[in-house]
Amino acid sequence: MGHQQAGVMRAPLRWVLWDVKDTLLRVRSSVGEQYCDEAKRMGLSLRPAEVGAAFRRAYGHHCSRFPNYGIAQGMDGQSWWTAVVKATFSQCGVRDPDLLSTMALNLYQNFSNAANWEVFPDSKSALVSCSSLGLQLGVVSNFDNRLEAILRSCGLLSHFNFLVTSEAAGVEKPHAAIFDQAMQKCGVPPTSIVHVGDHYVNDYLASRSAGIHGFLLDRTNNSDRHHVPKEHRFSSLDELPARLKQMDECS
Repeated sequence: MGHQQAGVMRAPLRWVLWDVKDTLLRVRSSVGEQYCDEAKRMGLSLRPAEVGAAFRRAYGHHCSRFPNYGIAQGMDGQSWWTAVVKATFSQCGVRDPDLLSTMALNLYQNFSNAANWEVFPDSKSALVSCSSLGLQLGVVSNFDNRLEAILRSCGLLSHFNFLVTSEAAGVEKPHAAIFDQAMQKCGVPPTSIVHVGDHYVNDYLASRSAGIHGFLLDRTNNSDRHHVPKEHRFSSLDELPARLKQMDECS
């Protein structure tokens, strides 16, 4: 197929956009355990299972009532997370307002550094391989403004030309507007962009509906993802560079 007609040739790949949480890194231990560790430092004895369940309720409630860190209601990432932490511990019987405020601030700061995050073993090599293919890298993430500090402390920030977080963008995936902001930064047509993420709707479907080549990272080889075409999904980031090379050779 060396003499494809110009009309059917695909634009060469220029950019790879990345989701972050559960794609490049994950929370190191459970949220319940991390919150309990903080409570223990304050002299409280709580059970991780109970705190984890309380967190899931508080987080779910705040996500539905104040979506995307409550930006539309005048909140920001820090005030939103402060409210989630306070609601979590309140459900577990902690009533002292000063104690709640202290723990909320400490946890917000704790989650800004590498101690609480684990970089997947295939992340750095995939980022390096993509760069060595001549591709530029950016981030599109439903995350608050701590993301830059987290990526820096995890040794990943230098790989990226830009970060688009949902807090800064004012809109979150799967909304098309967050991908529009990223595409503007890329300055190339969507057909020259790949997006990699672990979420079927927010990453795979949303990027594809924006005209970007969406790939689904399915680390657990989840059987309910098997309807996604094989060439659009992989279980390790180690598979990505060869896939990108293959795509570019076909363009």
